[in-house]
Amino acid sequence: QVELVESGGGLVQVGGSLRLSCTASGFPDKDSVIAWFRQAPGKEREFVAATTWSGGSTNYGDSVRGRFTISRDRNKNTYYLQMNSLKSEDTAVYSCAVRSRRIIYGLWHDATVYDWWGQGTQVTVSS
Repeated sequence: QVELVESGGGLVQVGGSLRLSCTASGFPDKDSVIAWFRQAPGKEREFVAATTWSGGSTNYGDSVRGRFTISRDRNKNTYYLQMNSLKSEDTAVYSCAVRSRRIIYGLWHDATVYDWWGQGTQVTVSS
């Protein structure tokens, strides 16, 4: 059983920054994959970023690459999504997810492979 709790969402202006946190309990082994997804109203869920519990490889969605960074604090079982240079199109509910078994890198963007999900946190970017 894995429980994920997100925090850090809120309202920010265009060009600003925000850091989301995802604290996990009941965790994963070193091969687990931790990801961030987002979903805006009327749109499909979109892959944002992912990394492994061991903190090796990372992967980013095309729309956020170069602006967002996924990182971890293993002492706190917490993962972060640092979001810089925010745009209005970044407005969405952001959710963290865990794949508790090994999965190939090429499938990290696929929401269906993840076993556990947080409740989501709203990010609103205003112009």
